[in-house]
Amino acid sequence: MASHSVRSSPPPQTPSPPSADSGFINESDDSDDLCVTLDSLSLMPPLSDEDYNVKPNTEADPSAVRSIYLRPSSPSAISAPPPEFLHLSFNQDFCCFAAGTDRGFKIYNCDPFREIFRRDFGENTVGGGIGIVEMLFRCNILALVGRGPNPQYSPHKVMIWDDHQSRCIGELSFRSEVRSVRLRRDRIVVVLEQKVFLYNFADLKLLHQIETIANPKGLCVVSQTSESLVLVCPGLMKGQVRIEHYATKRTKFVIAHDSRIACFALSQDGMLLATASTKGTLVRIFNTVDGTLLQEVRRGADRAEIYSLAFSPTAQWLAVSSDKGTIHVFGLKVNAGSPVSDVSQNSSEPNIPPVSSGSSLSFIKGVLPKYFSSEWSVAKYHLPEGSQYIAAFGQQKNTVVILGMDGSFYRCQYDPSSGGEMMQLEFHNFLQGAS
Repeated sequence: MASHSVRSSPPPQTPSPPSADSGFINESDDSDDLCVTLDSLSLMPPLSDEDYNVKPNTEADPSAVRSIYLRPSSPSAISAPPPEFLHLSFNQDFCCFAAGTDRGFKIYNCDPFREIFRRDFGENTVGGGIGIVEMLFRCNILALVGRGPNPQYSPHKVMIWDDHQSRCIGELSFRSEVRSVRLRRDRIVVVLEQKVFLYNFADLKLLHQIETIANPKGLCVVSQTSESLVLVCPGLMKGQVRIEHYATKRTKFVIAHDSRIACFALSQDGMLLATASTKGTLVRIFNTVDGTLLQEVRRGADRAEIYSLAFSPTAQWLAVSSDKGTIHVFGLKVNAGSPVSDVSQNSSEPNIPPVSSGSSLSFIKGVLPKYFSSEWSVAKYHLPEGSQYIAAFGQQKNTVVILGMDGSFYRCQYDPSSGGEMMQLEFHNFLQGAS
């Protein structure tokens, strides 16, 4: 790794008055296309499973430890016009979601649904756009990236925001635009157009740098269990994914599809990977350890843009959303150690790994077209077309939470036995209440 130079840098602009300790240490590495600034490193110790809060220096402030959901919304923003949403994403366990707007960001609780926090950077001025908001479970630390016509921060920077202090405590700068950010309790992952950077959370030390194929969507996922770290990103070829198992120091490349990768998701333990291509007709489930194709399910026959894939906490179900306005729930018959499903070898995308046998439909293999032997969704829910939706499994049993860029929030329930159309339990429009 190239050597680092040290220089001073003023703190990033925040809506709050600058604090007394405004000194930053900036480490730049031109060859690695990055520079790093961070102060008050004690604000970001490793987290245990029992404590989701990142603990600031309690000697300076004994009341410092606090989760973001305890912070009330800003009353001064109530009379402002509705903001424009630039970003929507769930947190790591799907109990909350974040919305980036053209003048700040907002955090919502899923069950029960309510706004639990907001930060409006542009309350009295034009600007403040936040295009990426990455939560760290429910704690006061978030990763922010500016976006929109009037971004609050440069789109080339990742700002580590501590809401207890109402300011940024860290900064990662790059020569090109940041496409996405992923957080774990011990790691930060930053995705550029053709690079992925992995950092240690405690000191922002660069641990790994990965080259990828062009990745404008910033596709990248990481596991969340403390026992292992699994990272998945696009490989260097069309349709290829790269799987990094850092605990065992193993790298696996899988040709998942013939077409370009459009979306993928990891199970919580990092053992199962779901992938979809730009065709959007099939979703494949892989074992991340050896790259075995475990199961293939069909969303539909027509091309579609897949917006999201999400495993249930037990990896028994998979939720899929697309531009067709339908949310699908598939039953998974696999686990990482015991593949049981069969995928026809008469695939329209032949360059895929071998599969195991055992499907109840294997008797018609090679007799009927692949379409008729496909595994279809157990349940579905139809939404108004024209908006982009993402879906994840809710905290209540057999429920799915759906978010729309039009401000729509749905909670639906599916019957795991009879399937069919999901029943809507709840609807809210958080765009109407976002001003």
